[in-house]
Amino acid sequence: MNQRQIARLLPNAQRSTFVTTHWSLVLNAAKGDSTTSRDALAELCAVYWYPLYAYVRRLGRSPEDSMDMVQGFFARVLKSEWLKSASPDRGKFRSWLLASLQHHLADERDHAKAKKRGSGVAPLSLDALDGESRYSLEPRESMTPEKLYDRRWALIVLDRVLNRLKKEHESEGKSSQFEALQQTLPGGSGDRSYVEIAKHLNITEGGVKAAVHRLREHYRNLLRDEIARTVVSPDQIDEEIHQLMDALAEP
Repeated sequence: MNQRQIARLLPNAQRSTFVTTHWSLVLNAAKGDSTTSRDALAELCAVYWYPLYAYVRRLGRSPEDSMDMVQGFFARVLKSEWLKSASPDRGKFRSWLLASLQHHLADERDHAKAKKRGSGVAPLSLDALDGESRYSLEPRESMTPEKLYDRRWALIVLDRVLNRLKKEHESEGKSSQFEALQQTLPGGSGDRSYVEIAKHLNITEGGVKAAVHRLREHYRNLLRDEIARTVVSPDQIDEEIHQLMDALAEP
């Protein structure tokens, strides 16, 4: 992702509405009386497991040990007793999750096999084969575990935004338009000109430009909305976007 594409993701004057955050799911699950919140937290863990897996693999652990560690970590996260120690004061959800994994690794260093699944709590169903096939495509080994974690987190956030856009267009019967315009978004191939897209969609070139402008604007808004879920306050949104885009810009 180049600097021009990164700039497109950075803020307008508007602030996104501050939505239900990942932190709120953690805090509600910690109360132990919200099955819905706990299920949502489990789903959240299932979404973000791969950055943690990549982190542990980059530390030099084997695929099997890495999956065991991540499974055991999530089993521990989903225990209300352990969640009670969680606090938004510790910062962004992304940072808290990594710091918590590091703490878990330190605790389990000498006896991971004995405690990896955590007090009868069923681990999440994670795809070890998918994790290793994805890890084999990661950039060079000189990228630190922390940088790799941030990069993978950023890519998952962007993928979630793109999926939200796609589903919205599908619900509006505009799947073909989205498929044609998707390449104009940051990270897109950009291999077709506006003239070619106009011919494909049977609209004017001016119509394509207007549609691209709306799509990019909505993409930015959805990105801010997605980031808002991972931070403590709206004031942190811009900083988090900068940091994640920096992670994507790593050579």
